[in-house]
Amino acid sequence: MGEAQVSLEHLFRVFTKPEHKDSKLAQIEQHLSDNILDFLSQHVVTKKTSLEEVEKDFANAKVPESPEFVSTHAETLLDKLVAHSVNTYSPTFIGHMTSALPYFHLPLSKLMVGLNQNLVKIETSKAFTPLERQVLGMLHNLVYDRSEAFYEQHLHSAQHALGAFCSGGTIANITALWVARNKLLGPQPGFAGVAKAGLAAAYRFHNINHLGVMCSKRGHYSLSKAVDALGLGREQLIALPAPQQTLDPEKALRAGKRYQEEGNKLLAIVGVGGTTETGHVDPLDELADVAEQLGCWFHVDAAWGGATLFSSQYRDRLKGIERADSVTIDAHKQMYVPMGAGMALFKDPENANAVRHHAQYILRAGSKDLGATTLEGSRNGMAMMVYSALHIFGRRGYELLIDRSIQKAKAFADMIDKHPDFELTTSPTLSLLTYRVCPQALQHTLKQVDDSTRDEINEKIDTLVVSVQKQQREAGKSFVSRTRLEAPDYPAKCITVFRVVLANPLTSHNDLAAILAEQHLLATSTPLWQSLSQLAAQDPA
Repeated sequence: MGEAQVSLEHLFRVFTKPEHKDSKLAQIEQHLSDNILDFLSQHVVTKKTSLEEVEKDFANAKVPESPEFVSTHAETLLDKLVAHSVNTYSPTFIGHMTSALPYFHLPLSKLMVGLNQNLVKIETSKAFTPLERQVLGMLHNLVYDRSEAFYEQHLHSAQHALGAFCSGGTIANITALWVARNKLLGPQPGFAGVAKAGLAAAYRFHNINHLGVMCSKRGHYSLSKAVDALGLGREQLIALPAPQQTLDPEKALRAGKRYQEEGNKLLAIVGVGGTTETGHVDPLDELADVAEQLGCWFHVDAAWGGATLFSSQYRDRLKGIERADSVTIDAHKQMYVPMGAGMALFKDPENANAVRHHAQYILRAGSKDLGATTLEGSRNGMAMMVYSALHIFGRRGYELLIDRSIQKAKAFADMIDKHPDFELTTSPTLSLLTYRVCPQALQHTLKQVDDSTRDEINEKIDTLVVSVQKQQREAGKSFVSRTRLEAPDYPAKCITVFRVVLANPLTSHNDLAAILAEQHLLATSTPLWQSLSQLAAQDPA
């Protein structure tokens, strides 16, 4: 059932435009659009089906033998895929950085998919190439604010690149550190450079044992991937403790000097412009000073917080970002663009040449082919979606969205502070915060007991937080994530906390109040709550 005839005539119909607006394919397209809109109007999870059950729908490893009608396949997708997806548009989905998208992306995405441009080369992306260069220029201008003459010279220069468009922050971070590595260990008299000779030869020539990257423990896991992929080794990621959630410049300077005194070389310091777990921003200006003193590259991972630069009120929270040698920004986060829109920006457009590659059949010397300085080769035209969003929102539109998100995070933090049975663990710097459920009396007890007893109590609270988070997720009405971190009030050991990301413009005060009320009801209904309450009633002495 649903099998199509195996013939060239049928296959040709798949490749050609429908003859009229009421064609079968046009009807299918409308049906899919209506179904998606219906799905996005529902709860976070519309069907309570286990992952194991969903996996059964995707368990056959054989390639289908015969063609299937598009209409039949569309119904399969609706039944097996859409119905069991996560509604990230829901205003009560506040657990991750993936949020609602403006509706205009749906019709505009038809242009990107329909044109099927490949950004690796001019010959497959004639207009998309200058568009992508302009998008990179706009974001470069947002960060570095150079003169008009600077952008006139470099925006469309075949010899320069203001940045690299990537599939996301991970590739952007790897790209930035790849450029840093190749520039530091570049060609010199008697040495062909690391790109040609390799790391072992580079270490011998420069007489160093290891090359390292420094960040705080709140640094994104992509940095660990970066030192692995670049051949530096995961042990050379120097992740310093951050009980206050940010990288301490003085400790970074001491650790950097100590590392280099041991016969190593520090490749880069990575400052975070909005950590994934708490949204905190490292002291970027001070870290730029440290990087100068240590003679290393300064990279800022602003995948999340970079969009804060649109806000006149809050952009100072990223003060010092303009001093970075490279910056990562993800448009698919707070710029409300579909997934797959990351960027690595370079302060000096000359630096991208440290990773320039050529190939006679595709990336010829002197061409404006974007693939010459990007880690990825073939890429779609996602820059068009960023271009459209920048024009449709404008800086002032983004400013309203950013300001609203940060103010909403502050309001939710106040709501948590005022609730007797919740404890705010990290206050919002941007639009992220963490907190946990904890009986009011026990919060007082934790301040009185010795370290050993405090650890025992916190382990029980950890169990309660995990239980509440799982129950709330399974209920499907809302979603809050969880993480483990060193909190300012409990710096000795990590504790488990709820983590929320307030990016969805449609999330209301009432939504947040309902989420908190649901968590409180779930917590107080557990035997563990009664046990913790009794523990609080005991004499701490």
